Amino acid sequence: MTDELAGTPRQRAATSQVHAGYSPGVVQNTAVPPIYQTTAYRFDSLADARDIFALRKAGNLYSRSASPTQLVLEERVAALEGGRTAAAVASGQAAVAVTLLALARQGEHIVAARQLYGGTVDLLQDTFADWGIEVTFVDQDDLEAWRNAIRPQTRVLFAESITNPIAQVLDIRAVADIAHAAGVPLVIDNTVATPALIRPVEHGADFVVHSATKFLGGHGTSMGGVVVDLGTFDFGADPDRWPQLTRPYSRVADVVLWDRFGAQGQAFIALIKSKYVHDLGPSLSPFNAFQLLQGIETLDLRIARHSASALAVARALEGHPRVNRVHHPALTASPWNPLAERYLPRGGPSVFAFDLDATGDAEADWASVETFIDALEVVGLVANIGDARSLVAHPASMTHSHLSDEQFAAAHITPTTVRLSIGLEDPDDIIADLRAALERSA
Repeated sequence: MTDELAGTPRQRAATSQVHAGYSPGVVQNTAVPPIYQTTAYRFDSLADARDIFALRKAGNLYSRSASPTQLVLEERVAALEGGRTAAAVASGQAAVAVTLLALARQGEHIVAARQLYGGTVDLLQDTFADWGIEVTFVDQDDLEAWRNAIRPQTRVLFAESITNPIAQVLDIRAVADIAHAAGVPLVIDNTVATPALIRPVEHGADFVVHSATKFLGGHGTSMGGVVVDLGTFDFGADPDRWPQLTRPYSRVADVVLWDRFGAQGQAFIALIKSKYVHDLGPSLSPFNAFQLLQGIETLDLRIARHSASALAVARALEGHPRVNRVHHPALTASPWNPLAERYLPRGGPSVFAFDLDATGDAEADWASVETFIDALEVVGLVANIGDARSLVAHPASMTHSHLSDEQFAAAHITPTTVRLSIGLEDPDDIIADLRAALERSA
């Protein structure tokens, strides 16, 4: 055969251009996790494929559920959080959704903190209601409210370790004890804190979710979310409450997920991947998984810089005559300072808010906020947090704009509340930019 495009003398060009130069499964000894940019995987045999589909054997099945690059990300985040297993998905919103859907089904109930990120509130009060899952929102600082909201149908308690945007610190241990007394798990959104500041497993939490888009990635380039099973909740202790895990699995009739995978801490993640990620399709691309891994390699270094700079900015704002209040838990004036001292020994959050001095005239106050934000030059107006760049947002008209007046009050958000996410620039430049904008807004 003489075709010059042929990869071997035995293959024609059309065959060679698909197969030549690559053997599936060959180890390349790369020092950095590679990007496995493939939709599917070649099975060794039909028996091998059958065992993987039937959950009798671990293996790469299809990239909607996972890729080898993603598996590295999952294992790394699980290790950082002190957990057993993890599932990575397309966004933080997807991570929250699949976690809570795997715990609470139609006709069941969730108790959640009022002080959640606005997009999460939208998910719980609107979309979950459409699916027949009721959610009761409580003040996260009111422990009696948590207890009183629990019903026989309650399946999970959910809150953020540090809230967005007000930076309230949750008493994780106290809420975990309430959840466990009721026989249900506590799920913590640890996006703002990251395991560099708080590891919820050390305070009684059972599951952690992240918007990896934020600090885990750290550079504002790639979206992703991660669910971590911390391995602390025993679904087998009350099997009738958790039929999705303790009865024969609808997808594979001869498998009970808790019996098959519970001892390895893989049952909950197996349910998420094989049902909710498989059915709903919030798949993380291998390229995004790769970029998130790159970000995680410098997580503790970045968080230390973020945290120190944010505290310097918060202290500078606290003494400014145009600022009414700074919501940062490391400040002694904060009502959450005692909890910050207990839960945040390695530093405070770099996402926090402050209130501009209000006149009481709604139009004037809105104009003042708008003038301040538009005058910023170093700090960018972006609907994101956890970036290398310092960012500003106006919760009342952006991230939390769907809330009612009552919800705004419960979340301590006013029309003059401004959210900051302090980046990696020189803190003196950030402070100078904020001061100049405050003077222009006077």
